[in-house]
This record gives sequence, C-alpha cells and structure tokens, in this order.
Amino acid sequence: MGILNTLLRAVTWWNGQTLNTQLFTWRKGLKVGEDDAGNCFYKTADGKRRWVVYNGEAEASRVGPDWHGWLHHTWDEPPTDAPLARKSWEKPHLPNLTGTAQAYAPQGSLRQAAPKARADYEAWSPE
Repeated sequence: MGILNTLLRAVTWWNGQTLNTQLFTWRKGLKVGEDDAGNCFYKTADGKRRWVVYNGEAEASRVGPDWHGWLHHTWDEPPTDAPLARKSWEKPHLPNLTGTAQAYAPQGSLRQAAPKARADYEAWSPE
C-alpha cells in the first residue's frame, strides 16, 4: 500500500500534499501555525509565499476566515499572533458541505430518508 500512496501523492493534489509540495515545505517552509481542523500553515523566510497543507481532503472552504485573510495577504500577522476579534453574534466557521452526504436537504427533498408528502402540490395529468 505504501507504493500506491506514494504514487498517488506524486500525481494528485486532493489526497494531501504532493511530493513536490512536501519537498518545498521541508526545504523552504517555516511553520506559522495550525487551525482547529488540523491544517498547517507555512510561509517562506521572506514572507512572500504562504500556503496551507490540508489535514485530509484539500478543500479550500475548510480554511476559516482568519487564516484565509492571512494566506491572501489581507493582513500581515497570522491569527496565532493577532487573532481576529469575534462578535457575540458570529457563528463558528463551517466548511461548504455541498456534494457531500452532510449537505442540506430541505423538507420534501428526495435526498431525505423519508420525504414528506406535500399537500400544496398536485401533479399535472393530461386529460
């Protein structure tokens, strides 16, 4: 199984970091921090390049707004040094679940285990 994992990492990016990213991170990366999901954030010594190594599937919506802003140079200080001020009404960050089994399905959706019948709908039938 080890050879297959190495081959997958060499040619795909969605199964974690590629071998090239791992090599670049090992040679040039300075670890800046880690978020609640276990994603690790790195930068080069000069601070010009910033990147994330995902813990699991590479899905950009898994990065919270604080780290997203740092990755895109919106602010210079990482959230480990200067955390964002949170409002009392803010909800915690959630990744986009579209296309997964946990995606939202409204009442009456065929994706529901037992969809409810709608009383306000009558199927059309030709006369």
